[in-house]
Amino acid sequence: MPSRRTRPAQAAPERISRPRWYHPLKHHNYRLFLAMQLAGSLGVWMQRLAQDWLVLQLTGSPAAVGAAVALQFLPMLVVGPLAGLVVDLFPKRRIMMVCQAVIVLLGMGLAAWAASGTLTVWVVYASCVALGVTAAVDQPTRQVFVNEVVGDAALRPAIGLNNALSQLGAMAGPALSGVLIAQAGPAAAFASNAVIGLVVLGLIAAVRLHELHPSVPAERGRGQVLAGFRYVRERPRLLLLILLAGLLGAFGMNGPVVLAAFAQQVWHNGVEGFGLFNTVSAVGALAGALLAARLGNMGRKGIVAAAGLFGLSQLVAALMPSLVLFVAMLVVVGMMTLLFLTSAATAVQLEAGPAIRGRVMALYLPLLLGGHACGGLLAGWLTEQFGVRTGLVATGALGMLSAAVVGLLLWRHGRRHRQAPTPD
Repeated sequence: MPSRRTRPAQAAPERISRPRWYHPLKHHNYRLFLAMQLAGSLGVWMQRLAQDWLVLQLTGSPAAVGAAVALQFLPMLVVGPLAGLVVDLFPKRRIMMVCQAVIVLLGMGLAAWAASGTLTVWVVYASCVALGVTAAVDQPTRQVFVNEVVGDAALRPAIGLNNALSQLGAMAGPALSGVLIAQAGPAAAFASNAVIGLVVLGLIAAVRLHELHPSVPAERGRGQVLAGFRYVRERPRLLLLILLAGLLGAFGMNGPVVLAAFAQQVWHNGVEGFGLFNTVSAVGALAGALLAARLGNMGRKGIVAAAGLFGLSQLVAALMPSLVLFVAMLVVVGMMTLLFLTSAATAVQLEAGPAIRGRVMALYLPLLLGGHACGGLLAGWLTEQFGVRTGLVATGALGMLSAAVVGLLLWRHGRRHRQAPTPD
């Protein structure tokens, strides 16, 4: 009898320490933050896809599209470490407002230039660089700001929902952009991003400052920029997760190049097909976002498995003999994309200490998106040299290989850690 009475009391703290995935939604500021996160990600990715499609129209070259993708994300590799220090030093809300204002101006400028009919590929390339530099500061700021919104009590589910909505916007933005381009041209997509940006500015301004949980700013002084590198280097498992994200970014995040090439060269359905492919990928992404939010902490094994399935789904999609089967597989690709990205970003963010989280995320995001940039160049080159299907098969196989190698390294490190007499 005594043992039966003690069991409920022992189980209660466990339930309290693990808030459900929807608990952060009780915070007014967090609901605003999720809205701005989804809208901001949606608008920026609309502009990115419009830029990619415009480059393809102006040049007719998948390799040129790959160069545009690279120019959007390579700036993050250059300014990423410094951007992380900025995030840890200054108020996050103020940084987001400045970055969002720049995004609005870029959208307005490109919309006006595209509508005039005088837009050149070099102007688009310059816009890609400017957007990349802005995103290098804005994205890690958004990732870290969630801690100030909900505090420590509901941090894990809040980060999971935040990453899911961010990645969902990254998948849905190209889909919506494809529809707008088909109906009204690239200028409409650029103008829509500017309007969405104004909405996001309003949401940021509506945040209740007195309800925030301000974080302790990083120490000023020499060596703080490199502190994030040292922090990650001393934690091999964290380093391997970041490396896996970079590899999957290089070998898997090549949708703008590959889907545009499939629409033009394989299924011959032009911009309408391009929009359809991105739309069904976004449907899969929604399923993946919901699945990731419900699963919560997948652990390193789960993250590696999701990475392997991500690569496998791309490989299978490349081999589909009909348009219907290809579209169906794109749903699976979108779902695996979100499942991996959300779980990996959540794990990395939670393993980083609050005082250095901005610098760690400023390494994770540039490596992921910098890998995406290199992957755009790789996918463009493979597509032109060996054909669209072969290019997607190759990148899918490389993604599976990356997951297998990182999984093996994590297993070996875990084995050494268990055998060591002292903690790592």
